[in-house]
Amino acid sequence: MRDSVQTRSTRDAILDATDRLLARYGYKKMTIDDLAQEVGIGKGSVYLHFSSKEEIALSHIDRIIERLKKNLASIAEKPIPADERVKQMLVERVLFRFDSVQHYSQSLNDLLAYIRPSLLERRKQYFEEEAKIFARVLNDGQTSGVFRMENSLDTARSMLTATNSLLPYSLSTDELGKRNDLKGRSLAIAELLLSGIKA
Repeated sequence: MRDSVQTRSTRDAILDATDRLLARYGYKKMTIDDLAQEVGIGKGSVYLHFSSKEEIALSHIDRIIERLKKNLASIAEKPIPADERVKQMLVERVLFRFDSVQHYSQSLNDLLAYIRPSLLERRKQYFEEEAKIFARVLNDGQTSGVFRMENSLDTARSMLTATNSLLPYSLSTDELGKRNDLKGRSLAIAELLLSGIKA
């Protein structure tokens, strides 16, 4: 059990260091040696946990999305009306990503241009997993008479597509603006989307 905890904490330490080094140097300039030094372990120890620099960067993004999905699932279970849950979830998906990369000076696309094909493939999976969480709440709303729609999963996908323009993929956090402005824009889009499906 101790080895498992130690393995997990070393892995997390490497991913934490990845976050700092991506912000400092970007993907291209970050090296495995830099990571090992930042964590205070040998280079070989990094390779015990990850096979390549690309896997490390993708695992770092996976970890951000796993945390986001937990937050979305938590909001989805709140004992509040479905429309309020959906609104909170839409804002959360935007602000959580913004907060996770706010210390980066480049957009994620620029930062991770070298692993773009793998990242785009993963991104499809992330959005589909998020859509399924949203669809559950949309189904709740349809059952309780709050929403009217043809297909909850398709509606969820459309909602995510509408808010993707506010995600820090093609824009840096500086270009996205202040957090409160981003929150306001997220809320406005959420209200507009909800108005289209309210019964």
